[in-house]
Amino acid sequence: MSRYTSVEVCAGAGGQALGLERAGFDHLACVEIDAHACATLRDNRPQWDVLEGNVREWTPAGDLRGVTLLAGGVPCPPFSLAGKQLGREDERDLFPEMVRLARELDPQAVMIENVRGLLGKKFDAYRAEIVAEFEELGYEYCGWELLNSADYGVPQSRPRAILVLMKPQAATHFTWPEPDGVMVTVGELLEPLMGELLWEGAGDWAKKAQGIAPALVGGSKKHGGADVGPTRAKAAWRDLGVDGMGIADGPPAPGFKGLPRLTVRMAAAVQGFPTDWRFAGRKTAAYRQVGNAFPPPVAEAVGRRIAAALEASK
Repeated sequence: MSRYTSVEVCAGAGGQALGLERAGFDHLACVEIDAHACATLRDNRPQWDVLEGNVREWTPAGDLRGVTLLAGGVPCPPFSLAGKQLGREDERDLFPEMVRLARELDPQAVMIENVRGLLGKKFDAYRAEIVAEFEELGYEYCGWELLNSADYGVPQSRPRAILVLMKPQAATHFTWPEPDGVMVTVGELLEPLMGELLWEGAGDWAKKAQGIAPALVGGSKKHGGADVGPTRAKAAWRDLGVDGMGIADGPPAPGFKGLPRLTVRMAAAVQGFPTDWRFAGRKTAAYRQVGNAFPPPVAEAVGRRIAAALEASK
């Protein structure tokens, strides 16, 4: 399959970008406002052109026009069930910017990721407006789909709303990815990391952690420190044998007793990142990047279907 090009906005720590890279897309530009996340992107992928700044103020260079794919995980708070759900009235809503960038870049395909709340009845009209604006630019609507990370080898229940639009000749060939049928448990995934310092309890811990995790949240700038999220999430982690009251600096050492905490590296693994992906900044800044990420395996699954549709349209 041919390799294609892409522009990624709101790139964060690179979850979506990494998945799309695996699916056959070479990133010509990654736009991100957070300095720590930009450092993460540059550290892991020096070949990517990482542009630090507000996407509202970014005008793409002329040589980016005609890029294959425009992708972005635009901010979730305007649509999150945990927030006020102000939608277009929220200053953080960047869907209009995605429409603008599609107009300026004229990509063959557009992929936008957001939270499940966006698919609620409250936003029916807004979703229709956004799709109509893309259709005016010549794109065909391939659908809004709710995909759960747990269906793609990620040990976490993390439903995400994904919008795909493509030029008509490719859109007719697009189909959504099916679940891969591989269910990975938290224990299976994290046993090597829990036992990295030769903790004697790692094996027994893994045998009990035979489930998938709740969606990773926490570490937001608004709410401060790094932990796995609200009370319900902490309780679910406790059922998996994890103390969710904070993020550890390192894995359990020999002789450790009690419930271990996740490290940033463990949390990243639960999010679907490879264990060698490095996160810039101190613990809270690093964990914030992990908590806000789009799991790479899900992005890869959708990216492969976009690439397949592009191939079929040739």
